[in-house]
Amino acid sequence: MNHAFDQALQLRTLQQDPQGGRYAGHTHPAWENMVGPYGGILAAIGVHGTQQHPAFLGQPLALTVNYAGPAAAGAWELQVRLARTNRSTQHWTFELVQTDADGATQVVLTGTLMSGLRRPTWDGTDMPMPDVLPPEALAPPNDPVNIGWRARYELRRAGGGLPPEWTQAENALAPAVASLDQMWLRDADARPLDFAALAAGCDIFYPRVWQRRGAHTPAGTVSMTVYFHADADALQAVGADFVLAQARAQEYRGGFFDQTAQLWARDGTMLATTHQLVYYKS
Repeated sequence: MNHAFDQALQLRTLQQDPQGGRYAGHTHPAWENMVGPYGGILAAIGVHGTQQHPAFLGQPLALTVNYAGPAAAGAWELQVRLARTNRSTQHWTFELVQTDADGATQVVLTGTLMSGLRRPTWDGTDMPMPDVLPPEALAPPNDPVNIGWRARYELRRAGGGLPPEWTQAENALAPAVASLDQMWLRDADARPLDFAALAAGCDIFYPRVWQRRGAHTPAGTVSMTVYFHADADALQAVGADFVLAQARAQEYRGGFFDQTAQLWARDGTMLATTHQLVYYKS
């Protein structure tokens, strides 16, 4: 429990029954973002809290979190509910709520987590890991942004990324690579990878519109979905080593854009794919 990640996920059980539960926690200063905590740590809380329920089946397969509003520093409550259990899959819903200064309950985040029992099958990939330099041969990113939670990760940029200063000029590269970012990442303080940490790592990228436009425009994730391709054995094989994360945007329109990303183990094993919808002003 000494690791800042585990401290941020610490739960106190308020109520629990076969169909769900309520858990109390508190925001952690190590995970501060521009406004409220890092979205990845909030997603990790949803995964971790749901996995703690005694009725949880199998391993996480798919996660969706919708960020209803920024979390305030202070106490929060996680409410989880078992929607349905099938032979091989299970469906959970959860909410993260806080009490505001007027005593009203505010929903910070809503989400769903699907878990399941994995079975031996044919395996294959249509998205192999890109050929990049190993993290030991690369330097940390030189981004013109300083956000508290980034210090929780050791990062090595393998391709793309923000300009070292805000140019206010649109990226002149071809659209296929104009928003591409490739980074090796691992916890700054060594910690074995698990499903909650993998969910948090899926939110590692700055908004792609910053790289595309060369401008520090207001932006924030409003929805994120993660597909967990790794099982517990694959995560154990990674341990506390680097994983490679790659992201690019696809379409910007009407104040929202989407970005998609993939995360691989060093040996090329696909760990997760993720998709986000991001609000922006420009």
